[in-house]
Amino acid sequence: MAPADPGRDATPLARLAALHGVATSYQPSPDRTAQASDTAVVAALAALGVDARTPDAVRHALAARERELRERLLPPTVVGWGGRPPAALASLPDGTRLRIETEQGETRDSAGRLPPGVHTVRVTAPDGRTAEAHLVAAPDRLPEPPGRSFGLLVQLYSLLSRRSWGMGDLGDLTELTAWAGRTLGAGFVQVNPLHAAVPGPPTDPSPYRPSSRRYPDPVHLRVEDLPEFPYVEDQVRLRALLARAARLRESVLDKGALIDRDAVWDLKREALELVHAVPLGPGRRAAYADFLAEEGEALEDYATWCALAEVYGSDRHAWPARLRDPRSPETARARAELMDRVDFHTWLAWLTDAQLATVQRTARDAGMAVGLIHDLAVGVHPGGADAWAQQEYLAAGISVGAPPDAFNPRGQDWGLPPWRPDRLAASGYAPYRRLLRALFRHAGALRIDHVMGLFRLWWVPQGQPPTEGTYVRYDAEAMLAVLVLEAARAGALVIGEDLGTVEPGVREALHERGLLGTSVLWFERDWEGTGQPLPPERWRADCLATATTHDLPPTAARLSGEHVELRDRLGLLTRPLDQERATAAADAREWLALLTRLGLLKGTSGGGPTASEELEVQAVHRFLLRTPARLIGVWLPDAVGDRRPQNLPGTWDEYPNWRLPMADAEGRPITLEELAVSPRLHALMDVVRDRDTAQDGPGPGADGDPGAAGRAEAGDGKPG
Repeated sequence: MAPADPGRDATPLARLAALHGVATSYQPSPDRTAQASDTAVVAALAALGVDARTPDAVRHALAARERELRERLLPPTVVGWGGRPPAALASLPDGTRLRIETEQGETRDSAGRLPPGVHTVRVTAPDGRTAEAHLVAAPDRLPEPPGRSFGLLVQLYSLLSRRSWGMGDLGDLTELTAWAGRTLGAGFVQVNPLHAAVPGPPTDPSPYRPSSRRYPDPVHLRVEDLPEFPYVEDQVRLRALLARAARLRESVLDKGALIDRDAVWDLKREALELVHAVPLGPGRRAAYADFLAEEGEALEDYATWCALAEVYGSDRHAWPARLRDPRSPETARARAELMDRVDFHTWLAWLTDAQLATVQRTARDAGMAVGLIHDLAVGVHPGGADAWAQQEYLAAGISVGAPPDAFNPRGQDWGLPPWRPDRLAASGYAPYRRLLRALFRHAGALRIDHVMGLFRLWWVPQGQPPTEGTYVRYDAEAMLAVLVLEAARAGALVIGEDLGTVEPGVREALHERGLLGTSVLWFERDWEGTGQPLPPERWRADCLATATTHDLPPTAARLSGEHVELRDRLGLLTRPLDQERATAAADAREWLALLTRLGLLKGTSGGGPTASEELEVQAVHRFLLRTPARLIGVWLPDAVGDRRPQNLPGTWDEYPNWRLPMADAEGRPITLEELAVSPRLHALMDVVRDRDTAQDGPGPGADGDPGAAGRAEAGDGKPG
């Protein structure tokens, strides 16, 4: 991380902050600069281990930091792109001896052309000073997607089949990918984060506040698909559980109940306890042993947290003090005493990993060029497994959020502890590398939520409002290098969710390294000119283009203005209802006018309002095909006419976020089996598959301007 230079005329606190990557000001809009409070700056420095509470402390810390930077030979992590030596090596004093130990086990006395990997470099200067650093050698950029493709976007929990236990599971996802690939010709299926949740009750249903990002949640398991399932000894109890699961499923599909994650997990956990009692065969036991060996301490930590949470609750801060440290002798003793429960949770992680592997294998067998696209949340719950096991890498007393802007004047606090950039760099980004490797293992691509967080994050001190935060910068070059390295090793794509307030240069940096962006139709306007909808030929090519997302209204609701009525009923409007209605109607009219001018809005002369709305949704997707976007995503609820958002930012109990089953245009829950034969879905898929609809567009090989994407209407936005 290259420290900023605030100038010698800056205050000592500002100079100290800049040398640690802490901002003392920020720009909420291009024409306005706001100052961060000293309280926020001092708190951010404290979280980085720097005392700045008094003028004397600032002077001592500043002198120490300047001396450290002046005397050090290398930063803790250096980056080399495309096999070339890191630039930092060129600035070493003449006569410095160099020794590189590569990840592959080679020893070199010069940088030369480096193989991809994370290596160790040791240097000795002529004056006797020595230094050791991690050297990340990454490809220059990721390859382009394998041709243009379209795919489906779905929140897995909402996709119930007639075999689900009250919410969608990995068996349903396997069926969806096989059907979408073979029948529709889809190239990918993107899902919400499948990270392990903090257990309740009540469990937070948001997939964006997980307990662990490294391990998937076993609530997604299809229990009946486990090889040991038929051999459960207590068949009477198992049949009773299956009957209860059927009633839970029917309550959601047929009786209007919301998805109840806790009820689903209670049933599955009881069934999985029965399956766990069945001995593994020799081959299965060997595979399990290999998984344990491969995952090592990280899996042991995760399973230990799960076992301790069963005894002491799911908030690690409320545990006995001796157990809050994952490396304490008391924790080691507790792990031994709870070994059966630790084994149960490592076994669940193995089973879930295996079913995820089946999903990706099925997707590829079905002809998908990409397959499964996983989603990486911004951070983790402060009381969860990762926050406990990785606490040395997280900033204590800080959470991530967004600064005040025109749409969120009070700012946002997402309640997620951020990485410490200094500890990441000192470790060679080890926890970040391990996280990425785990997610890429069964994925053809990875969506990075709030990808701007690779560059900087808004840190909010605990107990302070989000207005009392400040930006803290990360070594974006190192973060990107690790990401590109791990994606290249997995042969996977990376999609950055770059909606909202994006500082200059970020999209260009992502484009340079081959990362795709995210372009959502409603935000793509000529913001620097007329403000009108952006014509398709001016969209960027390196992106996933969609009509909507899980945080936005479905396309039918956006076109009809129903999203305004919903927000009015919930008291979320910041302006009079008539003004909001007029703005939404004008927005829809402008887009429909463009679709009409382009000849994309076809057959609207009859059929009534519902038919017209369906044709408008089709026209929106014809428009997406006219853009040069390399990936086209279809929000699966759009394909069946669902009008309800899966998540309504700004609400908690007021709206059933993350608990709605997919439904048709009348609001009736629709099963996977019904979805597969839906005439409305197949009509939309016919549009998306018809390449003739895009023949006048710039085509899939056109280059786009990475800076041309529109800015979101809601600032940084809540992650996810």
